[in-house]
Amino acid sequence: MKALEIAFFALCALLTAGGGIATVGSRRPIRSALGLLTTIFGVAGCYLLLAAEMLAAIQLIVYAGAVVVLFIFVVMLLGSSSVSPPDAGSAVPRYLGAGVFLASAAGAFALVMRIATGEATEPSAPPAGFGTIERVGRQVFTEMIVPFELTGALLLVAVVGAMAVGRGKQPDPTRHVGPGTEGPLPPAP
Repeated sequence: MKALEIAFFALCALLTAGGGIATVGSRRPIRSALGLLTTIFGVAGCYLLLAAEMLAAIQLIVYAGAVVVLFIFVVMLLGSSSVSPPDAGSAVPRYLGAGVFLASAAGAFALVMRIATGEATEPSAPPAGFGTIERVGRQVFTEMIVPFELTGALLLVAVVGAMAVGRGKQPDPTRHVGPGTEGPLPPAP
């Protein structure tokens, strides 16, 4: 790996890890969504480093452009009154999780440094055309057509469900319920 590639990978890893920590550690939902957005940008950068430009573009369009925006809409619809109460449980699971994360990060950093100094072998080169639009499109629309269509149906159901939850229970505007009146409004004169 060249020094520029290592620096770019370090930046992407920092964005991914920092965004993940911000997503999980923030008590405010909007800041968590922005941490998730940072993580998504870091992962897209890793895809670019692997010469998978199509996957990087899909990562940004689908996740940054749709999922994070959906999260922010849900947070805005629910409002600040939906914040959960402070956790009264033990802090041991959080510290244990942080320890596992730090150990994994140290191992990944040691592996990157071994590759940079030439002690470890580099991974094999991807096959020709890996991550190109033509190859991804051919695979999606030939071998993976059923999962592709099922994913589209699942996203449609998720959007309809989000609209139903956001709308909530609203009174029927055609029914006027007042003192002594039942049923629909009389026609206008």
